[in-house]
Amino acid sequence: MNKLIVAEKPSVAIRIAMALGESRPRTENLNGIRYYVVTKGTDQIFVVAAAGHLFTLTQVGPNKVPTFDIEWTPSYKVSTGAYFTKRYLDAIEIVGRQCSFFINACDYDIEGTVIGTNILKQVINKNVNAPLQSANLKRMRFSTTTNADLIESYEKLDEFDHLNFDAGETRHKLDWMWGINMSRALMTAIYTKGIRKTLSIGRVQGPTLGILAKRELEIKNFAPRPYWKIVITAKGVNFEAVSREIFEKDAADRSFEKAKASAITVKSVEKEERGSRPFPPFDLTSLQLEASRVFHIDPSRTLAIAQILYERSYISYPRTSSQKLPPTLNLPRILTSLSKMPQYSEHATKLINEKRFRPAEGAKTDEAHPAIYPTGEDPKKLNDEESRVYDLITRRFLACFGDYSKSELKKVSIDVGGDEYRAQGESTLFRGWIDIYKYFTPKDNPLPQFEVAEKIKPEKVDLKSLKTLPPKRFSKASLISLLESKDLGTKATRAEIIDTLFRRDYVKGSSIEVTEFGLSVYNALAGYCPDILDEELTKKLETDMEKIQKGAATKDAVITEGKEIITGLIGKFKGKEAEIGSELLKGLKESENSSLIGPCKLDGGNLILRRSKAGKNFIGCSNYPKCTNTYSVPQNAKIVATGKICELCNTPKIKVFRKGRRPFEMDLDPNCVSKKDWGKPAIEVKKASELKSAAPASQEVMPTKPAQPVAKETKKVKVAAAEAKKKKASPKKARKPRVAKKTPEQQVQ
Repeated sequence: MNKLIVAEKPSVAIRIAMALGESRPRTENLNGIRYYVVTKGTDQIFVVAAAGHLFTLTQVGPNKVPTFDIEWTPSYKVSTGAYFTKRYLDAIEIVGRQCSFFINACDYDIEGTVIGTNILKQVINKNVNAPLQSANLKRMRFSTTTNADLIESYEKLDEFDHLNFDAGETRHKLDWMWGINMSRALMTAIYTKGIRKTLSIGRVQGPTLGILAKRELEIKNFAPRPYWKIVITAKGVNFEAVSREIFEKDAADRSFEKAKASAITVKSVEKEERGSRPFPPFDLTSLQLEASRVFHIDPSRTLAIAQILYERSYISYPRTSSQKLPPTLNLPRILTSLSKMPQYSEHATKLINEKRFRPAEGAKTDEAHPAIYPTGEDPKKLNDEESRVYDLITRRFLACFGDYSKSELKKVSIDVGGDEYRAQGESTLFRGWIDIYKYFTPKDNPLPQFEVAEKIKPEKVDLKSLKTLPPKRFSKASLISLLESKDLGTKATRAEIIDTLFRRDYVKGSSIEVTEFGLSVYNALAGYCPDILDEELTKKLETDMEKIQKGAATKDAVITEGKEIITGLIGKFKGKEAEIGSELLKGLKESENSSLIGPCKLDGGNLILRRSKAGKNFIGCSNYPKCTNTYSVPQNAKIVATGKICELCNTPKIKVFRKGRRPFEMDLDPNCVSKKDWGKPAIEVKKASELKSAAPASQEVMPTKPAQPVAKETKKVKVAAAEAKKKKASPKKARKPRVAKKTPEQQVQ
């Protein structure tokens, strides 16, 4: 029998072929797309790869609001950026004509089911929008791409998971209908004010913006309140009053004078020994949080790295909500494999010798996949980020088998004229699992010896004047964690939803700040259509889709209800378009003013800090598309206008702030003569007069400081100069011919 297996990515397709074949798979090529043919018994198996979603939803019929007429269409017909997917789809269809048995081997989650099922609908029915009915249709279910798991998945094929597909298709259709109709309503409102701007508001995007905007307004409206705190220092330990903060200055002064004049006696000394359980293995959200905390890696980037590690068989499937490691994973085998890797040998061997095969697990579960774990395959050729994320996952996995750590918590209470002051310290007695998971640092601030009734003399008594602080802004990672706790979005989509808010200029900064325009969108929706921001409405639709997965609700019923909700929301919008447009226009102008850098020298417009679709910051003219003048700026930095103009190139100057580095000023023109020696280990700074001579004669140049701090001559600079001189003296090696980068179609491992 000829069988067709559809994998989600080329890298997974070749692993399936290598695992299933009785001999090395035969590689075939159709118009540049590789596929694999393997023999297993009397079966001939054709393994083909998709490139993610080969189909997307598109509108059928005229533009209108609301619109609900949609259907699946090949992605290459909708987006020029997806045109490369045409060859994948063509190849799958041609190969599929030879087969009578079909297997979806895309990732075992809702998205993977939708991707594979749509492809097989096209292959079997010749129509992606027709219902799929075939007895010879099965599902491969695996959590790693190792040979053992792939073979077992093939030998124990699941039935076609039509409920997963119905839930996934419902999510796609509702998200499309919600997003396109609400976004068009917003854009129509701002069009009434003569402004053409791309806006969007999605089913989960709305509540997420609402969460951020409410926090932003709390911060903007926060009024600091002064308070005082008395701190007594004795034996190097700071004791604070049990009452902590004092909000009346007179009361603080009285307590301070009393503390200075009173004798101090140790009232009590309490010691408590406690054990600390190992952290559970990672689910996707906790991995994103930890990678952000430890390595400052963006959550979206963490997911992309984890996906690469999974496709190369180094870790299990990352899009999981589980913190469980079931015994069926053969955990002793994985530990044995890790014990052969030098960096993990010591800890893995110790766990094996002590027969510690029962992991500490978390409460979260996922019916489809276990927690993220290393497969035991020795990773090869990882880049720096991939190595760090792999090490984080592997050490977390090993640590969950480790001993509890032990620490001593010590509390000392002192009596100061009848008032009680306390101090607390903690010391580690036994590190246990902490030795394995080097990314966690326990508290270690032991207190010196104190005896009950001991009279002590303070070294210092301070009255500290402080102010209450506003609530903290969210980071991407902390916002993802909050969205998960509120059941908003899915583990795989939360990071992308946040990225969309950045792309729309609704928010900015690593500590997420809502822009004036983002606040205007929030205010318009909150004032005229608050249901779009309603968390409960979004959660209800999420719950309905979960019911579809379990067979407790139907796709048609949930979509019908969604259409009714959208129709009602659009009705509220239409009567208030002018008011909503005014609110949006006001926010747009305020946002542009807050991002104003200076005048555009090409057409006199305003240069504004913007963000590209790729997530990069840049400076562009406010008169776009009439003026396409743009400038690059440093990334991962705070950019502040200085109000100055460079005398050499006539572009505005900005000040750049980057974490851990000294701020510096620069102009926007990359070809400005002031940047001639940037990046060089210059020993001397060119004089302003030299810069003046290089400038156009018509310009009057005043002496200026260098635009960027120049590195001092250090030992490293001297060594680098010596090496450069040595290289110059030696004969040049012949350059290797440049090799063109592979296209997405060619990137097959």
